Amino acid sequence: MKYHIIPVTAFSQNCTLIWCDVTKQAALVDPGGDPEKLKAAVAEKGVQVSQILLTHGHLDHVGAAAEMAEHYQVPIYGPDKEDAFWLEGLPAQSRMFGLDECAALTPTKWLEEGDKVQVGEMSLNVLHCPGHTPGHIVFINEQARLALVGDVLFNGGVGRSDFPRGDHQALIASIRNKLLPQGDDMAFIPGHGPMSTFGHERQTNPFLREEPAIW
Repeated sequence: MKYHIIPVTAFSQNCTLIWCDVTKQAALVDPGGDPEKLKAAVAEKGVQVSQILLTHGHLDHVGAAAEMAEHYQVPIYGPDKEDAFWLEGLPAQSRMFGLDECAALTPTKWLEEGDKVQVGEMSLNVLHCPGHTPGHIVFINEQARLALVGDVLFNGGVGRSDFPRGDHQALIASIRNKLLPQGDDMAFIPGHGPMSTFGHERQTNPFLREEPAIW
C-alpha cells in the first residue's frame, strides 16, 4: 500500500491518496476541498482513482467528494449512516464556516463495522469509532500496518466532541477499545497534523493516560 497526504482547505485537512502498488488502483480518503490540487496529485502519481472513502460527515473532510466522484465517475463509500444528518446539513455547514456552498450528499454506500473495502489487491477493514461524530469510521490496512483515523485521534490529541451528537466518553472508548488493540507498531494518518503510531499515543497522549487510583 502506497499513500500520499494532501493537505486541503483552510483547516489543513489531510486528504490521503492511497493506492495498490500492483494494480495502481487508488482511493481518495476524505477529499475535503481544493479539487484541482487533488486532481493534480492523482495525475502526478499516475494512479487510477476507483472510489472515494469518507471517515465522517464534516465539511472539511467531504467538501470535494461529490466533485471528485463525478470527475472520476466512481462511487463514494462511507461513513456510517449515523452521520447522515451531517451530510444532509452540508449547505448549513458551508454557511457556518463562510465557505463555498456545498450541496447535501448521500454516499453510494454507507459503511459499518466489519465491512471490508477493496482497492486493487489492498484490503481495508472498517471500524466504527463514534465520539467525534456518531457515524465516524476508521480504515485499517493490516498488511501495511497503517490506519486512516480521520478526527478520532491525533498526534498528541483527540477529536473534538462538542459538536452535535459528539460524545467524549464514546470517543475515548473508541480509541481504547478499537484502535489501541491494533498494536503499538501501527502507524496512523490523522485528519489533521502529522502522523504517529498507536504505541506513541498510548504512552504519551495526555488524553489517554490512566487516571491514578484514589484510595
